[in-house]
Amino acid sequence: MTPSWHTIAPPSHDPAILADSDRVVGITTTVPVECVFAAGLVPVDLNNVFIDADGPGAMVEEAEASGFPKNICCWIKGIWSAARRLNVRRVIGVVRGDCSNTHGLLEVFSYQGVEAIPFAYPYERSKDELLLQLQALCDHLGATLHEAVAWKERLDTVRTVVHEIDRMTWQEHRVSGLENHLWQVCCSDFAGDPHRYLNALKRFTEIVRGREAEPAQVRLGYVGVPPICPGLHEFVEGLGARFVFNEMQRQFSMPAAVEQASVDSLLQQYLRYTYPYDVFARLRDVGDETKRRRLDGIVHYTQSFCFRQLEAQIVRRELEAPVLDLDVDRPAPIDATVRTRLEAFIEMLSQVSHADRRDQIDT
Repeated sequence: MTPSWHTIAPPSHDPAILADSDRVVGITTTVPVECVFAAGLVPVDLNNVFIDADGPGAMVEEAEASGFPKNICCWIKGIWSAARRLNVRRVIGVVRGDCSNTHGLLEVFSYQGVEAIPFAYPYERSKDELLLQLQALCDHLGATLHEAVAWKERLDTVRTVVHEIDRMTWQEHRVSGLENHLWQVCCSDFAGDPHRYLNALKRFTEIVRGREAEPAQVRLGYVGVPPICPGLHEFVEGLGARFVFNEMQRQFSMPAAVEQASVDSLLQQYLRYTYPYDVFARLRDVGDETKRRRLDGIVHYTQSFCFRQLEAQIVRRELEAPVLDLDVDRPAPIDATVRTRLEAFIEMLSQVSHADRRDQIDT
């Protein structure tokens, strides 16, 4: 049954900030935003602009009409349309460690007169390579690493509150899966204003502490990139289940930066960040959280035409919990097929005793 709480979403970008094209820097996924803020610039996650827009489907069609192929990930098309609508003049694109199509997207941006700034997470998670990338990004934007490290300390204050919201999701049962998703996913850019975001976080936390705890009958983990389809979290809650773990969204909030005292540098923070590296490091994190949060099952989401679809076979075999694979293409409410599969999965989990489910995880 859906909880009685009214969903409280994070603040959106201030229109005045978005209108300042000289300061706005579009990003294609989570990058070291400390470097951007240190340069006096404003990071804007184009994914969030796209998916929060009125009619994101029309933005995909707009990109296709301009020449983007239909068999390219819709997130790429949405990012391009979002940058175009905002008149973004520079974009940082992650060319290694995220979407394999970002390289081509940056070439399109460059051809159209947008300053394209590549950033690459090292494939082997090399400290030396990552340090070079951080230094190059700071140099390009007009900041220093020392200034970026100072911003890390400021942003960690915000992230600490986000992690408390995450804890209140899986331990205290006072935060919905959708709220957990929204507040964490927005840590990619903090809506362009970390101070404003922190104030909103504190207000949300005060409200949450006054809620009655409403435990879910089935505790789910969400693994994979954030969903392009609205309504997924709400539909699951309507069935008496809840996503008490959102894998990549949580990683956007840099959990290692706060949860592990050893992560005291900007370099270490982005080395511990699992999203851009191999699937095996991700699965170690997911496995630990599956046990810590006592998850009954995992929904593994992949975006159509994404290279991460290849990893689904590894995810199914390595995670010690029942896994349901979902593959979605365009930004539209979940369809009847997805709803039916979720209903069957949650019903199956609800019929298994908690003791049996713990045995499945511990064996």
